[in-house]
Amino acid sequence: MKALTWHGRRDVRVETVPDPEIEEPTDVIVQITSSGLCGSDLHLYEVLGPFLSQGDILGHEPMGIVREVGGQVTGVKPGDRVVVPFNVSCGTCFMCAQGLQSQCETTQVHEYGTGASLFGYTRLYGQIPGGQAELLRVPFGNTLPIKVPEGPPDDRFVFLSDVLPTAWQAVEYAAVPQGGSVVVLGLGPIGDMCARIAAHRGAGQVIGVDLVPERLERAAARGTHVLNLAEHGKELPDVIRELTDGRGPDAVIDAVGMEAHGAPIAKLAQQATSLLPDRLAAAMMQHVGVDRLDALLLAIDVVRRGGTVSLSGVYGGMTDPLPLLTMFDKQIQLRMGQANVRRWVEQILPLLTDDDPLGVDSFATHHLPLSEAPQAYEMFQKKQDGAVKVLFQP
Repeated sequence: MKALTWHGRRDVRVETVPDPEIEEPTDVIVQITSSGLCGSDLHLYEVLGPFLSQGDILGHEPMGIVREVGGQVTGVKPGDRVVVPFNVSCGTCFMCAQGLQSQCETTQVHEYGTGASLFGYTRLYGQIPGGQAELLRVPFGNTLPIKVPEGPPDDRFVFLSDVLPTAWQAVEYAAVPQGGSVVVLGLGPIGDMCARIAAHRGAGQVIGVDLVPERLERAAARGTHVLNLAEHGKELPDVIRELTDGRGPDAVIDAVGMEAHGAPIAKLAQQATSLLPDRLAAAMMQHVGVDRLDALLLAIDVVRRGGTVSLSGVYGGMTDPLPLLTMFDKQIQLRMGQANVRRWVEQILPLLTDDDPLGVDSFATHHLPLSEAPQAYEMFQKKQDGAVKVLFQP
């Protein structure tokens, strides 16, 4: 089969690799019909190379058609249309029963002390082959795949794999009161969807911050009050407070993560680490890694006293300096974590109708063949051609 494989920093290639096979009686093989390019895939493209091996298959936002099932699979059958959550979760352990599929005890990576395995995402999370490929082996066939109806195009459902539950959890964790205010930092795929979900769930004021004109225009078209970081610069916190009764918003969602703009020293440290031998670079990132924290620090600065900061952007530093005095003094609540995809599916599915209140049918900006994936990664990283959400069709 054809698959997108990692070969080094900013070096991904579409290659022919062996087809996946049934390995356990609860496995299924899915023929991929659509697979998303996620902002966190760019961390693999740029920063997290020390935890990858040449030939690793990337991608964790797939959907497709079940082609083969193991002998103990009764939950799906060949021909079923399914979305595959990015968490590799068993659905039956203690953590899964709590709705914490991102902490699944069956697939936790004990070697690195991390949570549930993820499709297409480094040794830290199990090094499971990903879904930017023609075929994907999916374990836990009775509990993991999400069956979806025939008929509507893939765009209606594919975002159940990551974007929708990640954004839904970010808004849930933000605890925006009815009629309250929320600031979303970063209007990439997750931030854009966070703004849509927050408004749908009753936020009275949704403010989005970015510096890419196309992303700002896209969010503004759906009613978000947008602020251009490049235009406001250091005055941005004051502008946000002026918009929120002088005290700041009830909640801030950080949808940016470790590669925020405006942190030149941390950026230099990340780039320097990527030049070290993999074993040394991995050790440094695990023990003394530092993230670019401008987005998180802005969130802490602008949220009102007693407000909530919700992190959906990925962070990986082990020695990040945080202003704990400020956080304690302001009585900030902080929630974060990988999305627990299966936990939110029942709440999201009823919204994936022809009425399309979240705009999923037109959410993708680019539909490309898998053969163009290397160019798409570069385009997405450089924020060219209005790229907000790319879907590959193998």
